[in-house]
Amino acid sequence: MTIEKQKFGHTHDGQVVDLYTLINDRGSVVTITNYGGIIVSILVPDRQGVLADVVLGFDSFEGYLTEHPYFGAIIGRYGNRIAGGTFTLQGTEYTLAKNDGDNHLHGGVTGFDKVVWNVEEIASAADEARLTLRYLSSDGEEGYPGNLVVTVGYTFTNDNAVKIEYTATTDRATVLNLTNHSYFNLQGALSGNTVLEHEIMLLADQFTPGGAGLIPTGELRPVQGTPLDFTKPTAIGARIQEHYDQLLAAGGYDQNWVLNKEQASALTLAAKVYEPLSGRVMEVQTTEPGIQFYTGNFLDGSISGKGGVVYQKHAGLCLETQHFPNSPNQPEFPSTVLKPGEEYTQTTIYSFSHQK
Repeated sequence: MTIEKQKFGHTHDGQVVDLYTLINDRGSVVTITNYGGIIVSILVPDRQGVLADVVLGFDSFEGYLTEHPYFGAIIGRYGNRIAGGTFTLQGTEYTLAKNDGDNHLHGGVTGFDKVVWNVEEIASAADEARLTLRYLSSDGEEGYPGNLVVTVGYTFTNDNAVKIEYTATTDRATVLNLTNHSYFNLQGALSGNTVLEHEIMLLADQFTPGGAGLIPTGELRPVQGTPLDFTKPTAIGARIQEHYDQLLAAGGYDQNWVLNKEQASALTLAAKVYEPLSGRVMEVQTTEPGIQFYTGNFLDGSISGKGGVVYQKHAGLCLETQHFPNSPNQPEFPSTVLKPGEEYTQTTIYSFSHQK
């Protein structure tokens, strides 16, 4: 396997940004930039062996400097929403940016998606290639406490799996919830079609319904009998128009599913997506307790992406492995607190294959 490095562009303040191309023995390709740790492309074959790029984004670096909905990026310090942009930790209240109405979203105004990460390691072996990125998030950055050292390792295998391993340490108690925000379309980013014909299965019997601003109410609601029941493979578009409070509030699917876990931090299958036209399959495994299934509801035709394709509503889907939204303000949810002397770890694998 090989890794190739090339200049991708530079930021507005002149920092050089590189693009890393990981190629496996099958000819499948993953490209990643150290700006935001963004997955720029994933080229995998369909049932005929034809490669296509299955993630939304841009052809050039300049697109990623414009306002966009977190295409492919590492999200932090806190993926998803924190109610009111505030949380209290060890008796101290911390105030964050309100960049999603009255709430804090995806780490703030300048989250991990908009910084240049240091490249710590580039390594290739017979069966995998690996790129490791590192970032120091300073105490007080975006309002969060603690100097936080984060590493994110991307490994691409000969089995067409993209493995993302996150680790972090801090010198003060803080909250942390890292994820990746890739938008997938298994027909291909150039298809111009929506993901409504994709079939998805989520290994989750419950979800966390949202109230105002999509902030979880604290309830764990069974999926059975609702349009959020994907315990059996179901076309995304089959029930997305139903008159159901959660779908109406979000304009489609944008909820956190509570994954079925016998062991809390075990690496287990969370989701499986099948696209009938191409035959492509994507499986998602994670150590996290939840997964945000989002159907690109806020894409509105205002962004022209790869190949000049206009990204309409539902042009891509996200499967963001995570802790639950607003966990810092919901003590009954699994804790997102990281303390000095502890290590945050998370592993998520996106595996690609195809059916005949």
